[in-house]
Amino acid sequence: MNLPLIPAPATTTTHDGTFVVTDGLGVVVQSPELAGLAERFVADVQVDAGIALSPGSAGITVLIDSDGIDGLAPAAGLRADGNASADERYGLEITSEGVLVWGPTAEAVHRGLTSLRQLISTAAADGTAVLPAARVVDGPRFAWRGLSLDVVRTFHRPDEVRRVIDMLALYKLNVLHLHLTDDQGWRVEVPSRPLLTEVGSIGAIGDRPGGYYTQAELAELVAYAADRYVTVVPEIDMPGHTSAVFKAYPSLGPDEIRSVDLGNGDSLQLNTLDPGRDETWTFVGEVLDAVIPQFPQSAYVHIGGDETWGMADEDHVAFVEKAAALVRARGKKVVGWQEIARADLDSADVVQYWLDLDVDSMVQNPDLPTPPEDLLPILVEGLRKAKYDAPKALEQGTKLIVSPVTWLYFDRPHADASSDPDQEEARKHLGLEFYGAASIEHGVSWDPVDSIPGIDSADQVAGVEAAIWCESIVTSADLELMLLPRLPGAAEKAWARPGTEWTDYANRLGRQSASWRNRTWTWLQSTEVDWT
Repeated sequence: MNLPLIPAPATTTTHDGTFVVTDGLGVVVQSPELAGLAERFVADVQVDAGIALSPGSAGITVLIDSDGIDGLAPAAGLRADGNASADERYGLEITSEGVLVWGPTAEAVHRGLTSLRQLISTAAADGTAVLPAARVVDGPRFAWRGLSLDVVRTFHRPDEVRRVIDMLALYKLNVLHLHLTDDQGWRVEVPSRPLLTEVGSIGAIGDRPGGYYTQAELAELVAYAADRYVTVVPEIDMPGHTSAVFKAYPSLGPDEIRSVDLGNGDSLQLNTLDPGRDETWTFVGEVLDAVIPQFPQSAYVHIGGDETWGMADEDHVAFVEKAAALVRARGKKVVGWQEIARADLDSADVVQYWLDLDVDSMVQNPDLPTPPEDLLPILVEGLRKAKYDAPKALEQGTKLIVSPVTWLYFDRPHADASSDPDQEEARKHLGLEFYGAASIEHGVSWDPVDSIPGIDSADQVAGVEAAIWCESIVTSADLELMLLPRLPGAAEKAWARPGTEWTDYANRLGRQSASWRNRTWTWLQSTEVDWT
């Protein structure tokens, strides 16, 4: 019998018998450093399943231990927090006498308790959950498992971001990559450059309200994530996607601002920071000095580096190399979108691979909308260059974060119909038609190694990261409808071993919806899944 867990565990053995979880059942902590985890677990089970556990009395026991863990291979790839000694492998055993959760680190125990949360919530009915007797020994395939969240094109308030962090934690995802700056706005405080937030943060796409995170708000978000073993990685997108910078500080911009109207209330900006000007580097240094301390858990700074439309190749290379050097000089590691591979990189840098699109077939596909006439040649030129990025990155010894548009861009329209008529209306306007629609099944029908051209082994992969862009997303309900039920599929690909079978996965996925309802999360109620 397969347990209704997402991601699927590495090894599971089921036995005869059951254990009943009900109000008043206790959680015993045998290692003092696990007390906070146990308290959070009790609170989460109350929300997920409506069952009130009791810390301190017998029933569920948690402890630091490595029994049976060594048989699992450690995670491949890199950690966003840079902790090379981290270990997320855990054990979970359910017998008729009780439940035991263990692991060599507190983080490992947290992952085991997360699996137990899922088992309780999927079995809960009328204040009781009957769990099958089983033994799970589990650990992640990749160390970096995340979501890139666009908070620029639509500004998502701190409470909305916390809901996303809760989703990540429930599916053992451990990175929230915050896309904090772009053409449409600037969302992070830089005290030496107050106009970035006073002017640059105003507005978003169209008439959507803007905003930014104060240092206090970001500190609370970073701490909230860290408590759930999620590392928040900041992205300052440059040298392109900088119209908000030029709005706040015109002296940093070109003499003539150029753009292409996209016809959806947004425009494509064709302006970049100039690597040949001293004031550019004064600005970049001030931004890094202000932003880095706000993300103390992150070993990385994401420098963007993508879509520098109209910028000379040599200027792009010069910018990436100097920006990367400034990041390294401040004790952080560099991550950037795949276009940074066109520069000379350090083997410790990380390249985020996203452009797996075949531009020629897209242009010739009559079922896809045609881009604006002025935009088409720009896109074609950029996409044709992109096919060389991943090979260049790997030749330089850098690892790839796998984030291909085809499988992990969640701003694609939903192909699955919904059983909810209101969601059917929402499906008409959510997602970029240019990418084509994608089904929930499609999202788990690939592999981060076998499906990516040029990748021969897991050793070349830093991790797996989905992305949600917000051109079509206006409300928090829109955001959640595009994240769920796709996010568990990304977690499956990042954590579980290869070979997801759709029927089994759909059964596991359908049983997750009980906790989603209790948490008031919005999800696409796909007619292809039996939601129980």
